[in-house]
Amino acid sequence: MADVFTPEKRSEVMSLIRSTGNKGTELKLIALMRGLSITGWRRHVPLKAGGEGRRALVKVKPDFVYAAQRVVVFVDGCFWHGCPRHGTRPRQNRQFWDAKIARNITRDRKVARALRREGWTVLRIWECALTKKRAPATMARLMRALRD
Repeated sequence: MADVFTPEKRSEVMSLIRSTGNKGTELKLIALMRGLSITGWRRHVPLKAGGEGRRALVKVKPDFVYAAQRVVVFVDGCFWHGCPRHGTRPRQNRQFWDAKIARNITRDRKVARALRREGWTVLRIWECALTKKRAPATMARLMRALRD
């Protein structure tokens, strides 16, 4: 079915829709952390990084922040962040989606670099890494980062 809006109007309409984040995936990680008695995190704490010299200031809200250990955790959805194992590409408008996901990947790298320059340890956890089979290794990785 053809879109009833012009591309400009569709863009305007879509820009008004606010993202709700990856709530289900974050809740899954919270359940795993609580099951292992991992505490000390806060959700969506705004952080700033960069800003020195010619680099632009990066404002970001990681999914989880362990301020005492200076560890931030991002839980990335396989589709939106281009998981090499499980990321899918829609057949419709493939060029748009490839560009969109590439921008997301570039932004993720920029944010991680800026936070690391500020002394943060950055963990990116794929949505697929929270499955029953892969969760133990993922949680071991998180616990190592919190210990170091």
